[in-house]
Amino acid sequence: AFMFANATGLFTPAQAAAIGIIGGADGPTSIYIANNLAPELVAPIAVAAYSYMALIPLIQPPIMKLLTTKKERAVKMNQLRKVSKTEKIVFPVATVLFCSLLLPSVAPLLGMLMLGNIFKESGVVQRLSDTAQNNLINIITIMLGVSVGATANGQIFLRVQTLAIIAMGLAAFAFSTAGGIILGKILYYATGGKINPLIGSAGVSAVPMAARVSQTVGAKENPTNFLLMHAMGPNVAGVIGSAVAAGFFMIVFG
Repeated sequence: AFMFANATGLFTPAQAAAIGIIGGADGPTSIYIANNLAPELVAPIAVAAYSYMALIPLIQPPIMKLLTTKKERAVKMNQLRKVSKTEKIVFPVATVLFCSLLLPSVAPLLGMLMLGNIFKESGVVQRLSDTAQNNLINIITIMLGVSVGATANGQIFLRVQTLAIIAMGLAAFAFSTAGGIILGKILYYATGGKINPLIGSAGVSAVPMAARVSQTVGAKENPTNFLLMHAMGPNVAGVIGSAVAAGFFMIVFG
């Protein structure tokens, strides 16, 4: 999407970078990078990103079924090992430190994501964890929706560029899904059929919707198959990957 948007001549390189992030299906990241690189496109990019996040159950299954066989979709994965509390606390800290040292501009995105994880897993700030999961997120969602909506005037939406953004966002999202499935198939063959390729589609950042879609499609082929927690791995990795990609774009075009 970035390369195509750049090649059309309708957008500057910074605007093309902001459009490219839509393919990660990560609403907050799309808004964050658009606000920094192309503030005039925040509304169209936000609408496109959140629209495709909401349409995941409609967009992903046909692509998943097209690229996999019935045998691959029915693969039953072994139960995951129990993760210790220490690992749950070390993971967000190590992730933020590593990614922030690699790309300092990505620190706000990953920092907020991992702060929520630490609240929940530490077990000593239950009140803060409950507030962050309920009241605070509701307030932020309302403020975010109102703020983005306030910039969505007719002059911005009723033009060719907006339609191009929506089309390229859909193409990028489809390619992201297909890329995850293809990598899943590679791992399926590399491990002798131990990995279900469907979990690759959860590599987009829509947490946890994409993982639920992997679970739903897999369960239709094998009702005893529980892929949800397996799919959450690439799902969270997709969030981190989208944030890193956004940080790279901001360094290059910011």
